[in-house]
Amino acid sequence: MQNGLKRQSFLSDGDIVIFILYRIGNQLSFCYTSRMKLPEKKLNVKLIAFDLDDTLLTDERIISPKTLRLIQKAAEQGITIVLCSGRAENGILPYVRILNIAGRQEGRYLIAFNGASVFDLHRRIPIYTNSVDTSILKYVYNEARSRGMPSIVYDQSTIFSWEDSEWARMDAKLCNLNFKVVDDFELFLESSFPKMLVPSDPAKVTELKEFLSNKLAGKADIFISKPYFLEVMSHGVGKGPSILWLAEELGIPKEQTMAFGDSMNDESMLRHCEYGVAMSNGLDYIKDICSFVTRYDNNNDGIGDFLENFVLA
Repeated sequence: MQNGLKRQSFLSDGDIVIFILYRIGNQLSFCYTSRMKLPEKKLNVKLIAFDLDDTLLTDERIISPKTLRLIQKAAEQGITIVLCSGRAENGILPYVRILNIAGRQEGRYLIAFNGASVFDLHRRIPIYTNSVDTSILKYVYNEARSRGMPSIVYDQSTIFSWEDSEWARMDAKLCNLNFKVVDDFELFLESSFPKMLVPSDPAKVTELKEFLSNKLAGKADIFISKPYFLEVMSHGVGKGPSILWLAEELGIPKEQTMAFGDSMNDESMLRHCEYGVAMSNGLDYIKDICSFVTRYDNNNDGIGDFLENFVLA
């Protein structure tokens, strides 16, 4: 194939799917795939929530210049911008600084721990919090440990575990947080924590999820945020309810809310917001439940393209 683009389109399950391949030298690359669930006109939006990993961030965990510029433009047009992640507050703050809109009312808030905390950057305090019941934390810890799997809990800047291992340290490395081993972890869990995470081999994570989902049905929400991360939250707590709580506080109707995401921990905000937008690199299940799907992936300004063409004036 010569340098340039090769384009193929076809129908699949009623949706148009487009693949673009391009060659640079001897390197064949994949540009995007999309189910082409796109708005027919500009959308009237006053609050947009962005997941971080695999959504706003590229695979190198940066915000691309084009997407950065267009998010800043959205804030200038009076749209509230909310970073909404499973990370702790300190794991989100580096990207708050990059956006450089926290001094504005439109960039004042972030949502951490998958919705368990809403943080006011002007007052530097959480204004909404929710914690997992201690009995749930202890049950998950003991079950995971019996299977040879670590478990971790968080505060704003530190990850705590009962063991020091590569799996236990993985999220601390990803989010640039402190890591600390606690000797009597079960006693330590008597304190209040927004979520628990069990990091391990994907097959073991999937097996534990099925077990806990049955045992803790109606008591806790269990989901896989990455193939190797099992997350445990209080039942009914999630990104979606927290976004709508914040929108109500700001006087923004649900009909003017939007969220971008790619994975299972984004499901609640993609369902709760008026406009759920899945990344084209997201899970098929997530793309199926969303109002729209971006034309490009997280490495090719999927968010920037969507904002430019379907949101911004």
